[in-house]
Amino acid sequence: MLQVNNQVDELTRVAGFLEELGEEWGLAMPLIFSLNLVLEEALTNIISYGYDDESMHTIKIYFRKNGEVLSISIIDDGHEYDPTLRSDPDITLSAEERPVGGLGIFLIKKVMDNVEYQRKENQNYLILTKNIKS
Repeated sequence: MLQVNNQVDELTRVAGFLEELGEEWGLAMPLIFSLNLVLEEALTNIISYGYDDESMHTIKIYFRKNGEVLSISIIDDGHEYDPTLRSDPDITLSAEERPVGGLGIFLIKKVMDNVEYQRKENQNYLILTKNIKS
């Protein structure tokens, strides 16, 4: 488990932790890179849009590897927001024609095999799973 504060500069620490964990678990570098991208998108959204105050908030990230399935659970006390309800953007439109936002969540859904959201005890649980079978 890794705990980070709701500050963008914490993303560097997350990347370092993920790289160390990837080495420990024998994950391929392309997978580590993809997982880091997913975490960066998810955490940036939480940090940027999850809070109305300037207070320090703790975001917990749990990593589990069960056989060939890797799961990452991100738990925060920000505003309730279920990213799984958001429609995928129309990527056939040009950048100028597309509405702002939604690409990060789209990317997360494309990289991960399953994206699940729960709201429990005033906390958001974003559970991301990926089959890592070689």
